[in-house]
Amino acid sequence: MARPKPAPFDKQKVVAENRRARFNYYIEETFEAGLALQGTEVKALRGGEGTIAESYAEVRGGQVMLINANIPEFSHGNRNNHEPKRPRKLLLHEREINKMLGAVERKGMTLVPLSVYFNSKGRAKIELALAKGKQSHDKRATIKDRDWKRDKARLMRDKG
Repeated sequence: MARPKPAPFDKQKVVAENRRARFNYYIEETFEAGLALQGTEVKALRGGEGTIAESYAEVRGGQVMLINANIPEFSHGNRNNHEPKRPRKLLLHEREINKMLGAVERKGMTLVPLSVYFNSKGRAKIELALAKGKQSHDKRATIKDRDWKRDKARLMRDKG
């Protein structure tokens, strides 16, 4: 019996996306996690600011932390403004954390953020993936496949 496909995440407004992640990694499994943010961080994200291109996540002391994600200071923030690249706690269930910890320790996988978005309830969420790194020859094969699909679509459109 085939397993049902998991429901897609409820993405209303995507703030930041890590487009290179799908090129640099094989995505094995994705998780949706909440972000523990300060007030000025939420305001900066609502303004569409923030990058996760160079960021990653790691399990520390039973908690998953988002490292090196950049949420710039809020323009109208005062002295209570946040630090742009501080480690941020990700809110996950304990069994999800244990699953991630096992995959990272045993299989040598990486926790890569794919996108930061607001769901329909207005909560900041992050799509996190368990991923395995690609070798350079795998990346070349990905480029070759993508080019072939583009050429095939062009040929089908022209024959039409």
